Amino acid sequence: MATYNLALILGNPLKDAEFLLAKQTPPPKFGIEEYDSFVDSDLWDLPSKKLDLVEGELEPGSFVIEGIERTSLRKFDFDSAINKVLEEMGFKANDGGEWRFLKHLEEAEFGPGLPVHTVYISGKLLNRNQNLPGLCKWMSVQSCLSWLVDAKPNSDRVGPLVVLGLINDSVHSSEKVNTALDYQEYPPGVIIVPMRSRTAKPFHTTNLVVFAPESVKNKSEDYNFAVHGDALIVDPGCRANFHRELLKVVAPLSKKLVVFVTHHHRDHVDGLSVIQKCNPNATLLAHKNSMRRIGKGDWSLNHITVSGGEDICIGGQRLNIIFAPGHTDGHLALLHVDTHSLIVGDHCVGIHIPNASMGLLQSRKCPLGHYFWWKYDSIVEVENYPSWKQ
Repeated sequence: MATYNLALILGNPLKDAEFLLAKQTPPPKFGIEEYDSFVDSDLWDLPSKKLDLVEGELEPGSFVIEGIERTSLRKFDFDSAINKVLEEMGFKANDGGEWRFLKHLEEAEFGPGLPVHTVYISGKLLNRNQNLPGLCKWMSVQSCLSWLVDAKPNSDRVGPLVVLGLINDSVHSSEKVNTALDYQEYPPGVIIVPMRSRTAKPFHTTNLVVFAPESVKNKSEDYNFAVHGDALIVDPGCRANFHRELLKVVAPLSKKLVVFVTHHHRDHVDGLSVIQKCNPNATLLAHKNSMRRIGKGDWSLNHITVSGGEDICIGGQRLNIIFAPGHTDGHLALLHVDTHSLIVGDHCVGIHIPNASMGLLQSRKCPLGHYFWWKYDSIVEVENYPSWKQ
């Protein structure tokens, strides 16, 4: 069974467009000097708490949540979760009201652990004179979006609950993918579809990344781009019985399609043949050490070998290729420059790391921009990314 969390969207009684964000607790120390010495900037997200399932009949709660009775979530203890959120932010139970069920987001099949589903409940502070504690601030969707699309080193950042629960509903950031599979769009415009693959246990899926922004005027005209395209696919490595789903994702994309492979392992390239049959105009980008291991049956059409440091332009937006050997000798990462988001295939191995099975990246369970030692497909923010970038 999945784990359920409550995310509270607490509106400003004085400004309808603003909601309350809470400063998130930094990740724990790991006793690794290179990791522990890295100081991340502050992360702000919707306040949240775990939802507990109540056995037997649930007593009528003190919080009346409009719309919750029409869902299958009635057996969860929303009263306790809302109370804990309000208490942690320095409020009392009667400081909030007008509670309403907004939506229930089911997490896609990212890893071997239980998925984390999120229930979004909106409300308002009723006390107009309430002084906010230092760990809270009022923000609007537009302000949060500006943090994301124009990320600056050492500046505050916004977490995934805001993006998935509010921003993606408020802005047209990309064309949604055509698939029956659960997927996630985070950050806006970057769609992650976990596909069943021949990956190593205990994992079952590899993340297919789709980047198809609305075409905008190129803000980086002075750059010498290795390739231009209107859409990007990263690591199409699904099993044969998922090729039909992959085809559904790829077919609607622009003919000016760029396919980027982080490395040559089968769980990252098994679907290449589907793409070249669907779109023979597509261009494959890979490191030369990866390209020589990719068979002609997988890809025999136009390709460009890259070694790191090159820029590519997708829909007018710049992405930078980063050479990150360790997992393989041709491993590449891809940095979306505007949002400082890094697409990582399996992991990036840093300098002087004693165990090569560890990499510096972000687990799906961690907020955007918080580094974590793990082996996992992920997207991370890299504001001051450390020595493995060199």
